[in-house]
Amino acid sequence: MAKNNEVRFVVTSICPADQVAEGDRLYKSHIDWMKETHHREGPNALISYDVSKASELSDPFNLSSKPTGNTVFVLTEVYGSDAGVVDHFKQAEASWKDFPAWKAWTGKCKTTKVGAAKVFNMLW
Repeated sequence: MAKNNEVRFVVTSICPADQVAEGDRLYKSHIDWMKETHHREGPNALISYDVSKASELSDPFNLSSKPTGNTVFVLTEVYGSDAGVVDHFKQAEASWKDFPAWKAWTGKCKTTKVGAAKVFNMLW
């Protein structure tokens, strides 16, 4: 569970069908890299990490609405502070071999990136 003032990094990519396999490959590479490189304690601590994937719906508030044919990937990383996000970006540039491919892939999808959003409201 997130706590006040923790920081979320979120990327949402709505991808055409021909980009789904590459998204799967990239996020497999990403989690392996994250496990090897990210801090679990201290000011750069990664608190939580997840990637979710679903069919894009014509009406996202109606789960029985018709799928558009696109797939939505959502990456969420929570850090203890801004320092963790800064460290993440620095490490990605320096050591994640698929970082250039990920940046190119997000350009082929409709992508929204939220670099560092502070948590200010939460439940449980």
